[in-house]
Amino acid sequence: MLRSRYSVEEKCLREILRDARTKKGLRQAELASNLGVPQSFVSKYESGERVLTFVEAVVILDELGLSPQKAANTIRSMLNETKS
Repeated sequence: MLRSRYSVEEKCLREILRDARTKKGLRQAELASNLGVPQSFVSKYESGERVLTFVEAVVILDELGLSPQKAANTIRSMLNETKS
């Protein structure tokens, strides 16, 4: 259920990560370089082709200057908005 790339929670996480990256003015290739991964890694998780592990998500959030707690709160807020 939650591990599915099609879950609402995964979609929310992708939006958070993509928005944070663009707000920092980073291209996918720049973020990938900072993380030590290929650009395709960023492209695949942003598009939903790849589901991140918890550790991967935490490392990416840290690189983007976000805490896991803030991301979790934002996901909860986004879910509540979709239920309304």
